[in-house]
Formats: sequence, structure tokens, C-alpha cells
Amino acid sequence: MIEYFKADAGTVVALERAEPGCWINLVNPTRKEIDSVIVSQHVDAGFINAALAPEETSRVELEDDQALLIVDIPVEEESDSITRDVQMYATLPMGIVVAEDVVITVCLEDTSVTRDIASGKVRGVQTAMRTRFVFQLLLRVAGRFLNYLHRIERSFTDIERRLYDSLRNEELMMLLGLQKSLVYFSASLKGNEVTMEKVLRGRILKLYEDDRDLLEDALIEIRQAIEMAGIYSSILAGTMETYSSVVSNNMNDIMKALTVITLIMTIPNMVFGFYGMNVSHLPGAISFIPVIIAVIGCIVAWQFLKKHKLY
Repeated sequence: MIEYFKADAGTVVALERAEPGCWINLVNPTRKEIDSVIVSQHVDAGFINAALAPEETSRVELEDDQALLIVDIPVEEESDSITRDVQMYATLPMGIVVAEDVVITVCLEDTSVTRDIASGKVRGVQTAMRTRFVFQLLLRVAGRFLNYLHRIERSFTDIERRLYDSLRNEELMMLLGLQKSLVYFSASLKGNEVTMEKVLRGRILKLYEDDRDLLEDALIEIRQAIEMAGIYSSILAGTMETYSSVVSNNMNDIMKALTVITLIMTIPNMVFGFYGMNVSHLPGAISFIPVIIAVIGCIVAWQFLKKHKLY
């Protein structure tokens, strides 16, 4: 999919074709769409194709009068049957190409980062001011990371409430899924931080004072997100370890109870087995003495186990 937008004074308008000062948004484009942008905007083909590789890392590249910024953006991931009660997250590379008179974004999926700008939810957007528009995209990426981290924290709190009375594996699998999301976020955020620091030096894009402030705000949010991801990862790891211990202790208590019951029930079996032998003249064989002996034996065994705190 290929889309054209132009914004002036915060009003975003969709266009039918590219024009100077516009923003071109490519979402999982076809080969034909890629070739049309390369030819019409004289863009390096490697810049467009780089962002379409799912494993591409965050980086910057400068070629003649064109600049490429690849940043990782957070996306929601489909949950499986086990983790369906909690939302999982991953990251995807998004390429931002600053060409001669347009800005081009390239991504494999239609994300909320670009969709919010296209729908007019972001104030003060001016696509003709290319550097500022790029920094607004970066600030939006940083904000999306923070938003998803807060969601992960809420999901973690909900799971934690029902952890300690559970013997199931579902909660543990949910925690593993959240931990996986945090690993993706931590790696992507650190890469984005390095990329933004390179841009902040002013060698990739020409910086104006207002634009510098915008980029510094984005960098602050990225660093805040890195710290949050690290804290949540540590808490999550500790909780998973504690949960595993709780599950193990719960299972031990169950096995202990079953062992005690089996031990106590052995006494009546022994008594009744003794009186069931084909031997004459056993004392009390025709009365309630076997039952009384069995009951007394069970009580004595119970008191012995209780006194020695074996149950």
C-alpha cells in the first residue's frame, strides 16, 4: 500500500499523487509500488528495501543528499491459545527516508505511529519541514514504547494477583510471554537511542533549535523507556522465580497430605488383614475389637505425626 499526505498548520490532507513537501507512506509495498517511488523520487533502492527486512537493526545512513533512519517500533503480536488472556508485543523496523523534497516512511505493517499522524491526532505536523516531521515521528515512536510498557505493567499486575493460589502453567506461560516482549523492547530501545544520539550530533540532518528540542524530548522518553523496561524485566524475573517456588511448595503439600493419608489408612488394612487370616481362636474376632483397634491405631498415628510436625 502506498499513501500520500501533506500537512500544513496541523491539518493532514490525503493526496492522490506525490508533490513537493509531502509525506509518502509505504506499508508492505508491492514491487511495483517500490519501483514507482524509487523512479519518481530518485531514492536509493537500498534505502527502501532495507526497512522491509524484519531483522534489520536500528541505524542511520547518509548517501549524497538523502538520509536513511531505521528505528524499531513496537507492535502488538497475536497471542496463542495459552496466552490469549494477555497481549504480547514485538518490534518491527521502520525506515524513514529524507529525500530531496519529501519524507518517505517504509514498514511491513500499518502501525499506530504513522496512522495517528495520518489521521490528524498529532498536533503541529508540517510535512514540508522535513527535519521537524522526522523528529515528530521519532517522538511518536518513543511515546508508543512508553504506552506499551505501561500496558505490560498492568498485565503483569493482573497476573500477579492470581499467581499464588495457582498450580497451572498458564500464568507462567503468560509471564514468559511478557518477558519475551520486554527483551524485544530493551534491545530495540537501546538501538534507537544510539540512532537518535547520532542524529543529535547534526551530521545526518540539519538541526534547528526548535527541532533539537523535539529530538531531545524523544531521546529523554527513549531513555525513560529503557529504564522502565529494565525495572520491569527484573521484577518479572523475580516474580517468575518466586512463582515457581510457590508451585513447587503447593505440590509438595499435596504429596505430603496424600502420603499421610496413605500411611494412616495402612493401619486399618493391617488390623483387618490380621483378623481376616484363616486362624481360629483369635481374640475379639467376633466382636468390634478389630474396628476399635483400627480406630485407636489411626488416632495414635495422627497424634504422632501432628506432634512431630510431620503434617
